[in-house]
Amino acid sequence: SFVRIIHDSPDVGSADVFVDGQHLLSNFQFGKVTPYVTLAPGPHHVQVALIGRGPDAAAINQNITVVSGEVYTVAALGTKSEGFKLQVYNDNNQVATGMAKMRVYNLSPDTGLKSITTNNNQVCGVMAYQDVSNYIPLQSGNYSFNISTAQSSASIPFSATLDQNTITSLFAVGESHGTPKLQFISTKVSGVPGMPGTGSDPNAPDPEAPQWSSLWLVVALVLSLVATSGIVINRRMMARKA
Repeated sequence: SFVRIIHDSPDVGSADVFVDGQHLLSNFQFGKVTPYVTLAPGPHHVQVALIGRGPDAAAINQNITVVSGEVYTVAALGTKSEGFKLQVYNDNNQVATGMAKMRVYNLSPDTGLKSITTNNNQVCGVMAYQDVSNYIPLQSGNYSFNISTAQSSASIPFSATLDQNTITSLFAVGESHGTPKLQFISTKVSGVPGMPGTGSDPNAPDPEAPQWSSLWLVVALVLSLVATSGIVINRRMMARKA
């Protein structure tokens, strides 16, 4: 199994993450996305706590189960008023040879996405909080997207280069009317031409990243999250509609 984690709990600052009692991530900052790492199949107990507080003070205590050969994005979500949790999404890193794919995750608790367009063509429609889009097949190239939300009359520009045989993930994080402010984070991983189902070759998500058989052996890797090649677009809301 291959798993990556994104921190999207606006009310939780820098956090420590524990898996099966082992300290996995330290100083895991809001909006960061880890590379994919290998996780042994089966159930695992995950805890997310404010940095330095320890697992006994975890804001999130949740069990997740992963299946051999499958690929997952695990989002740490929630607010103080609504509670905190992990949301698990099945990923599909298969891509048609020579093409690119994009997928959108709406992880902003107070933002509804209305549409995403490029060249006046809609590529993604209405998405509520915690929704994820289908994979959008696109030709490789440079794209200028316009993102419309229910919270603003002004569209949000977003530019991305979609390379052949890659999958781009676009995450809406933060809050339209709170802090941290709404922003869009983009990450790109290599696809696997011709792989069946939702599975993935161990080298598919990040061919240069080493793989290990158990998750807690990757501490040295994930502590370097600041090197993750995500693109963060910060935006201040210039106009709002009630």
